[in-house]
Amino acid sequence: MLTALHPKLPMRQPSVTRQFYESMGFHLWGNVYPEYLMMERDGLQIHFFLHNTLNPIENDGQVYVRTNQIETLYNAFLENRVPIHPQGMLETKPWGQREFSVLDPDHNLLTFGQQV
Repeated sequence: MLTALHPKLPMRQPSVTRQFYESMGFHLWGNVYPEYLMMERDGLQIHFFLHNTLNPIENDGQVYVRTNQIETLYNAFLENRVPIHPQGMLETKPWGQREFSVLDPDHNLLTFGQQV
């Protein structure tokens, strides 16, 4: 019945958001719209809507992404100079996940995790 989930996060500048997500291996999906952006990687999509008055410091947007190759993904992000959140370096959490986090230019938090 349910086939996919595509989170929608706020963005201030589509070109900046697109460039950031491309550095993480995402690519543009679908048509280009001035106020909406769709990015895809490995069959997963994240959508973004224009929010001109967004204050990034007040943004609580978050997405948890599961992976089956956490070390490879983390190292690829480091090689592509994707800024890892200072409190989100790769580590094993008490809840049995190996995780790291990234803040995008609009302070949407993306946490990547793999079950240990």
